[in-house]
Amino acid sequence: MKRLLLVAVAAVAGMAGPAQAASGVPGVDVSNWTAEVDWPAVASGGGKFAFVLATEGVDFRSTHFTSQYDGAAAAGLVRGAYHFAQPHESGGAAQADYFVQNGGAWTGDGMTLPGVLDLEDNPYKERNGKNSCYGLTAKDMVAWIKDFTKKYRQRTGRNAIIYTTTSWWRTCTGDSASFKAHPLWIARWGADPGELPKGWEKHTFWQSAEKGTLAGGQNAFNGTEADLKALANPPAEVTVSGKARSRKSFTLTVANTGPHPVTNVKVSGRTFGGMRVVKATSGCTFSGTAIRCAIPEIARGQKRTFTFATKPSRSKGVVGIRFTVGSAELELRAR
Repeated sequence: MKRLLLVAVAAVAGMAGPAQAASGVPGVDVSNWTAEVDWPAVASGGGKFAFVLATEGVDFRSTHFTSQYDGAAAAGLVRGAYHFAQPHESGGAAQADYFVQNGGAWTGDGMTLPGVLDLEDNPYKERNGKNSCYGLTAKDMVAWIKDFTKKYRQRTGRNAIIYTTTSWWRTCTGDSASFKAHPLWIARWGADPGELPKGWEKHTFWQSAEKGTLAGGQNAFNGTEADLKALANPPAEVTVSGKARSRKSFTLTVANTGPHPVTNVKVSGRTFGGMRVVKATSGCTFSGTAIRCAIPEIARGQKRTFTFATKPSRSKGVVGIRFTVGSAELELRAR
């Protein structure tokens, strides 16, 4: 399986004179408890991004979400929504759906960060009678997180950011290393992020204080402002895979596994081992050993599969097709 990065549909303008704090690009997180925020003051104070509480469980949406989320964008901040997990109340997929439907959807406007799954100590112990891990075993908690993140990826094309503390992660997931593909937002109030949960070699965001000079919680992005913009608007992604079903039949699949639609995808192929193409799926042309296919557009989450019938010149020996899709190359071989 090969991955190919293409030019993103939405272009991102560069920003002059990016602010760079000693520990990264500064930003904030706010919730319904923060209420109204003076976003121009956050921007003038050096803030470059904001995370805004959208939902909890499947029955709570912050009454301040719209004004906070839109206000941050109006002030020029890159912003993202977060979901406070309630793993004991309903399944991960159900909560991901609720989150997406109530503010957590991602859009490729260059100003929107992937949604956040907020996983931390159960603050409602007296009300729900659950422990810090919401009454779930480590195995069940990992399964719940997988259900949430899988559904979020299906709905948005992005990997959700995971917010947590190292102590909670170790206690409640058994220090699972299954989510290293997800950006980590580590919470640790102090002078440094400290030791990270298993699976992550670095953090993407760090919440360093509950309060500070800017509104809400104080945070830093671990990178440059250009990196922050790239996280908000990554390039399109195409995955290329295939199979040699026999010496006479080959399939190639081009899947859009990224967040943007992709257009004008060109596929070329060349047989080897003394084999020629005798039939191809619609959308492809062929002549002897050469193949050409054109894909006008592949929507996010969709794929195109091509089948090729071939005729080997001999009954033994290795035969196959070498494909090129953009900068990705794939070789299919059969004996």
